[in-house]
Amino acid sequence: MFAPAQTQAALIDKLNRDIVEILLTPEIKAALLAQGAEPAPGKPEEFAAFIKSETVKMKKVIEVAGIRAE
Repeated sequence: MFAPAQTQAALIDKLNRDIVEILLTPEIKAALLAQGAEPAPGKPEEFAAFIKSETVKMKKVIEVAGIRAE
């Protein structure tokens, strides 16, 4: 899940708690797995670090592959 950059930390924390609780319910977990998705609840800081590392990785892939916007 994403939220606008200026979202208050207290609201981010509440949303995170609620979403993690939902993702851990057997019904939601089963439904996501049935669609090929793997729920990976975690902390906002962990998600931010993941996004940052993926951005760096994909930037390298784009450069090596010579991908250009048209």
